[in-house]
Amino acid sequence: MPDRAGPDVYAIAAHRGFADALVAGLVPRYAAPDLGLARLTLLLPSQRAARTVTEAFIRHSGEGLLLPRMAVVGDLDLDETLGALLDPLGAGEDLPPAADPTRRWLRLAAILRDLRGPDLPAPALLRQGYDIGRTLDRLLVEGIEPAALLDPDVVAVVGDQAAHWQEATRMFLTAVAHWRADLGVRGEIDAPERRNRLFDRAARRWRAAPPATPIVAAGVTSASPALARLLRVIAEMPRGAVILPDLDLALDDEVWDALGQAGMPEEPGGAPFGAHDAVTHPQYHLKLLLGRMGVARAEVRPWHRAGITAAPPARSRAISNLFLPPAASASWVNLPEDQRRLAGVRLMESADPGEQAQAIALLIREALEQPERRVALVTPDRGLAGRVVAHLQRWDIAADDTAGRPLSQTAAGRVLLLLAELAAEGAAPVPLLALLGHPLVMRGAGRADWLDNVRRLDRALRGPRPTPGVDAIGVLLADRHADLHEWWRSVARLLAPLLELPDGADLDMRLDALVCAAGALCGDGLWDVADGRALAAFIEDLRGAALASAPPPLTARDLPPILREAMDRIAVRPPWGGHPRIAIYGLLEARMSRADLVICAGLHEGSWPAAPAPEPLLPPALLRRLGVPGADFRIGLSAHDLAGALGAPEVVLSWARRDEAGPVIPSRFVLRVEAMLGAELARRHGDERAGFLARAIDRAKPAPAYPRPHPMPAPSQRRVAISATQLDRLRGDPYQFYAAKILRLSRLDPVDAEPSAAEKGTAAHKVLERWQQDGGHIERLDRFVDAELAHFAAHPLVAALWRPRLEAGLRWVAKRIVTAREEGRLVLATEAAGAIDVRGVTITGVADRIDRTADGGLAIVDYKTGAPPSARQVEQGFALQLGTLGLIARAGGFGTIVGAPDTFEYWSLARDARRGDFGYVTSPLKTGAKRSGIAPADFLPESERYLHDALDRWILGDAPFTARLNPDLNDFNDFDQLMRLDEWLFNLLPGDAA
Repeated sequence: MPDRAGPDVYAIAAHRGFADALVAGLVPRYAAPDLGLARLTLLLPSQRAARTVTEAFIRHSGEGLLLPRMAVVGDLDLDETLGALLDPLGAGEDLPPAADPTRRWLRLAAILRDLRGPDLPAPALLRQGYDIGRTLDRLLVEGIEPAALLDPDVVAVVGDQAAHWQEATRMFLTAVAHWRADLGVRGEIDAPERRNRLFDRAARRWRAAPPATPIVAAGVTSASPALARLLRVIAEMPRGAVILPDLDLALDDEVWDALGQAGMPEEPGGAPFGAHDAVTHPQYHLKLLLGRMGVARAEVRPWHRAGITAAPPARSRAISNLFLPPAASASWVNLPEDQRRLAGVRLMESADPGEQAQAIALLIREALEQPERRVALVTPDRGLAGRVVAHLQRWDIAADDTAGRPLSQTAAGRVLLLLAELAAEGAAPVPLLALLGHPLVMRGAGRADWLDNVRRLDRALRGPRPTPGVDAIGVLLADRHADLHEWWRSVARLLAPLLELPDGADLDMRLDALVCAAGALCGDGLWDVADGRALAAFIEDLRGAALASAPPPLTARDLPPILREAMDRIAVRPPWGGHPRIAIYGLLEARMSRADLVICAGLHEGSWPAAPAPEPLLPPALLRRLGVPGADFRIGLSAHDLAGALGAPEVVLSWARRDEAGPVIPSRFVLRVEAMLGAELARRHGDERAGFLARAIDRAKPAPAYPRPHPMPAPSQRRVAISATQLDRLRGDPYQFYAAKILRLSRLDPVDAEPSAAEKGTAAHKVLERWQQDGGHIERLDRFVDAELAHFAAHPLVAALWRPRLEAGLRWVAKRIVTAREEGRLVLATEAAGAIDVRGVTITGVADRIDRTADGGLAIVDYKTGAPPSARQVEQGFALQLGTLGLIARAGGFGTIVGAPDTFEYWSLARDARRGDFGYVTSPLKTGAKRSGIAPADFLPESERYLHDALDRWILGDAPFTARLNPDLNDFNDFDQLMRLDEWLFNLLPGDAA
């Protein structure tokens, strides 16, 4: 390499493929006899970059060679640490150890609790503690000590802010002061500060005594001041060099200057960043890095090497034009077509994420048909990446998402979170069943029997949530499912230690209980694979930090959100083993990657680029004054990621018009591409073929219209008993009766269901029955209400809404019964069951109450918690309950109760719209001045006629049990899905509903 004055800084254009172009230039420059290339030290940004460069060396050599030594500066965003080159063991100059970041997080939360008092919930304290640590790291990475906030000029900026910013700044400074004092006692420093000191120590040593072997820094784009100083030293070393990725040397000087100050204040002591800096430009952070290195762009040279072109050279110029600042982008109007054509770049718009994922999977599948062709999917949307992975399994293609998954979404992580939710909710059915059915629980020979018991427990727990705790579930099973009781006792023994922790238990105690329960349920298999090992490391780290930092006391309900947030910050990356020619990257992982086809997906606002995360503690004006890049700085990094990806030989830019929530706006980068290309060129670059195939691949011939069900069972199957309530269902919707009585199907209640109107009615009936059996004393009514509603103690809705209304209705019923008793009416029976035989068919019914009237007749009373049936429904034969009960009573079907029923009443506990009070009585009979209803003399004969009509047609006859025979009657809908109602109801021809 020829010597020259000034630093050796080079740039590789985006179209050339950074890793391959880097290797092609390194080999002739540094290869020499006696293992010359192996003497080279290559400083790279991350371990993934080291793997990418290693693969490039292998491709370049075609045979064996000794690789240079590769060291990493560590990527903070990937949680990587410095390599042994910059942080050697036993270094001569001692540096304080770095504070554990987890301990800092918990300690800051404890400091906040001391400052703000115990009223703030622990999750909020921990969230604020994490935000303080993250803000502190932003300052320290930029080489800014927190004491700089006390500078008079900075204090003046704070004084101009709103009151909440001033309070947040004071809280930040106070908490950080306590934390730094704690660090001083422990003899530690924050990790970013130690990192900066290591950079500065290496820079001092190499400046004083340059290493005998060459050092080259390649692909490093972090603009941290300490790292920039180190890169400057490397660039000035005798055989050193700094090689930057995707630096646009062809960008006009006017445009380069228009990017802004980029860390170089216009006057001494001024703000490093101007209010109009183009921080969203992909070259901005490179300008910032060069400025901090003290290198002018004119001093940077191209990294020349012929024959290493990944994309057409003209594309670099088009990429440069694509990302021009707003004012300069006006030149697009006059650009010739060859300077704005993105040859090899296609645009793909999809209707939704599902179609987008299917189209991408098809593109990948097509690319694999060509031997040696590599394809990379780059997307910040992990949900989209997961969809693509699932679609590729159609062709038995295993692809790994190398960006990883949050620990909270892995199988092992879900076990821990489910246990935490179980403890927080007192063994509520949903987390309990999810935990017991988890694929890692009770693996082995006995898992089949275990799952059988879990399914039976699922059936037992359907409906409203039981009282919290494993004991309540044990009581429920002992009463109704004795065969499950013994199995449940063994499960309860495993879970009891976790559920019995007091509310003031420390975090380490709760973690110990979680680990013990997880081990008892899953065994050692929980920790076997990558996510289990990551979970074990997470727990040990958190437990050790909790013991050392005394975090705020936690309740059981505090733990799930705390664990979920902490686990979301840990990415579990898969081990090697996916398809060797497919890579699925996040934006960080994709840097410096190589592929023949790169698909950039999820290009919509909020995803790529991501929405800037607001700084919660320090005002943006203060950060600018201190020299910390603003939140929009990351948009520029996202733009640089896209510019680098556009250098691949073939590129597809993909986005969807909507996501799961609704319509979305295409990425500003996509809109720029379309605007620069113009309508005609954009149309030529469009790729509609993949979207068409994605829509067509699962398109089948239209299924024939599903006919309206009308089953016709055999005569022997039709002869079933009919209850008074089922007679209404038989006449209103025969198919519902067929499914319930002949097929003997029943609807499953949801798990942890909200109490329904049916449960409310059942509760009211039980209260009235027990109250009347006790003697019917009004002053004792409350005790029966308390006893019955105790079953719904887990549902605050019951206490807030049900109880007041139910009590008001029940008190009205009680007073009404007392009044009726005083008028000579006597209660003969409550919840009376009766049956008669009609033409060989058993007719059954349960009367809520039967009274003896003053004139010796019988009164049939039916309680309703809602509105009773209308007179029209009764007249049309769709509300036959009271009439059928009257027929049973007339025939002596209620045992010792004998008499002629002549009074039929609905007692509703609902609010009377006319009076405004709860409770009223109505009758289906046309009495007095009533204009609607059935005449008293005709009520039982009409009920009997409707009964015989039903028997003649369906029970003793051969009429089909037609679905929704009366479509306007929507009282029965338990089996709408079974009859596939939505597939045929709206296709009925006129007259079909008759």
